[in-house]
Amino acid sequence: MASHRKPKEFILKRLTKRQWMRIAAGSAAAALLIGGGVVSRDFYQTNATHPQHSISSYSATKSDEVNAFKAASRGDARGSDADTSYVKVIINGESRLVLGTDFTDVKSVLDQGSITLEPEDSVSPSLDTKVTESTTITIERAGSTIETTDTEIPFNTVEEKTDSLPAGTTKVKTEGETGVMEATNLVTKSGGNVVSSNTISSYVKKAPVNKVVLIGTGSTSSSSSSSSNSNSSDSSSSDIGTTIPASDMQQWAHDYLLSNGYSEADFTGMVYIINHESGWNVSATNASSGAYGLPQALPGSKMASAGSDWKTNYQTQLKWFIGYCNDRYGGIQQAYTYWLSHHSY
Repeated sequence: MASHRKPKEFILKRLTKRQWMRIAAGSAAAALLIGGGVVSRDFYQTNATHPQHSISSYSATKSDEVNAFKAASRGDARGSDADTSYVKVIINGESRLVLGTDFTDVKSVLDQGSITLEPEDSVSPSLDTKVTESTTITIERAGSTIETTDTEIPFNTVEEKTDSLPAGTTKVKTEGETGVMEATNLVTKSGGNVVSSNTISSYVKKAPVNKVVLIGTGSTSSSSSSSSNSNSSDSSSSDIGTTIPASDMQQWAHDYLLSNGYSEADFTGMVYIINHESGWNVSATNASSGAYGLPQALPGSKMASAGSDWKTNYQTQLKWFIGYCNDRYGGIQQAYTYWLSHHSY
C-alpha cells in the first residue's frame, strides 16, 4: 500500500541560514573555551613544575648579579625580604642605587639610603612624591663638587707550614703589596674651606696581595731539597695558612672566631674575602648595586638581623658575615673557596 506521509528529511537540511549561523558561533565559542582551558592549564602546570628561583641577600659587586637581583622576585628559603625594592638617586651627577623596604615617597628613600639633605639642596621630585622602581631622584647641591680619593689597604702576612723546609727556618714565598680603595666623595666648601665631605661610594680598586711566609716543619735532612720542593709542597697542601691580624678590627675578628670554635684557616678565609670586597671599610658602598659594609651585603639592611647598629658597627657586620657564610656555603672556608672561583660570594 502506498504511503501518503512526506518523505523523511535529514534534520540538518531543515535548518535555516540564521540557525546555521547561530550553531557556527556557538561552536566557535566552545572551541575558544576548550582551547583557553588547555592553554591556561598548561600555563599553570608549567609554573608549578618549574618554580621561579629568586636571589636574596648576597655579596654582589658584579653588574650581572645586580641585574639578576633586580629581575628576581626577591624571596627564597634563606629568609629574604620579598618587599625589597630599589630606587636610583643622582647627587650632583653621581648615581647610586638605594635598596630598602616599604618605600612610600622620596623622603623614605633618602632616609633608608642615609642621605641627609642640606638647606640649600634642591630635590626632584618633591619629598612627598610617591615612588616606584622606575623613579629617579635627583639632588643638586650648591657649592658641592664630586672628588675622588685613593687610600691604601694594608696587606696581611700569612704563615704557611711546610715540611719541605727544615724546622726553625723560614722563607718568603710571596712579597706583600698594599691595595687601593677608591672613594667618591661629595665635598661642600665655603670660602675655600671644606664644610663637609660625604662618601657616595667606595670600592676596592686594587686588592692587597698577602705576604706569604713559609714556616719549616721538616727534618734537617730535608734541607738539601727544600728549595726545589717548597712551592710544589705548598700548592698541594689544603691548609690555607695562618693570617696575622693587621688592625684592631682584624684582631677582634680573629679572637671572636677562635673563641667561638672556628679555626685560623677560617680567619684567613675571612680576611681574604673582606680584603677584596670592602678593604675593611665599614661604610663601603657600591653605588651601582647598593651592596654595603665589610661583607658588601646586598642590601645592607639585611645585616639588621645581627644588630640595629649594622651601618656603623664592624662587629655586627662581621657577625652577619659569619652567619651568612655558614647558611649559604656551610662555612667560611667554603665561602673562600667559592670566592676564588667566582670572584664574588
